[in-house]
Amino acid sequence: MWDYIAERVIKEGEYIITAGCTVRSAASYFSISKSTVHKDVTERLKSIDAELYENVRKVLDKNLSERHIRGGLATKKKYSSECR
Repeated sequence: MWDYIAERVIKEGEYIITAGCTVRSAASYFSISKSTVHKDVTERLKSIDAELYENVRKVLDKNLSERHIRGGLATKKKYSSECR
């Protein structure tokens, strides 16, 4: 694997852990596509740093379990502002 890709993958993983953010917000922070971030942290990171991968996986699993709540809050906010 190319060195710059491995470097990017580690930076993305560390950012996701420290910020506790989603793949989408990490992609926005690094100015790359969310597909790239997703591939980096779910496939490439596993072969580069297994321990970091496990920690990132925990954050992503937590975000996945809370996704329906964030969607509901966004919908509530959208319709609350339209009614007023």
